[in-house]
Amino acid sequence: MASGDHFNALENIYKWGSSLVFQCLIKPPVKKNTIPIDLKLHNDIRAVERARFAHQVAEKRRLIKQYKMERERQQKLEEQEEIKRLRKELIPKAQLMPYFDRPFVPRRSEKQPTVPREPKFCIPRHKMIRCCRMSCNDMSGPSQLQHLPSSVEKTEALYKNRGLQ
Repeated sequence: MASGDHFNALENIYKWGSSLVFQCLIKPPVKKNTIPIDLKLHNDIRAVERARFAHQVAEKRRLIKQYKMERERQQKLEEQEEIKRLRKELIPKAQLMPYFDRPFVPRRSEKQPTVPREPKFCIPRHKMIRCCRMSCNDMSGPSQLQHLPSSVEKTEALYKNRGLQ
């Protein structure tokens, strides 16, 4: 039996009013369309927060830039005022004429000349380091001090050798 024959048989049964056909041909009740629930994804929430943050950062940078520009403008104005003030105060003035009728004569100083002193080559005991003290104490025995000539004796010996004294 072909599919066309089956269709014709159903049509004949429908025309005759068979209750069997009506039960088969009744459409099931149609469900209402489902309304999708609004999903709140974490990515969407994060994107909104990030956009707010980016806006705040941009606003802060704009304020900082504006503050810097205002500060530079104030500084330039202060510098210009300072330059104007200095130009008024620092007007070049002519030097006074020297007195040619009474020339400069240097005078001899009234102070007494300084007396030369012999330099101190020894280190004070309170400034000596402990190890240095030990080595100095070993060398500074009375026998070694007798053999070391003082600087005055050295200069006198030099003068004698040159024939100055």
